[in-house]
Amino acid sequence: MPLSEEHRRRRGRNVLLGAVLVGLVFLFYVLTIVKLKMGV
Repeated sequence: MPLSEEHRRRRGRNVLLGAVLVGLVFLFYVLTIVKLKMGV
C-alpha cells in the first residue's frame, strides 16, 4: 500500500528533525571533549 502525500511529508520532516538532533548531540560531544583537553 503506497503512502499518502501527507505521510511522505511527515516522514521527511521526522528524518530531518532526527538528523538535526543527532547533529546537536555530536556538537555537544565534541565541545565537551575539546573543553576537557584544554583543562577548563
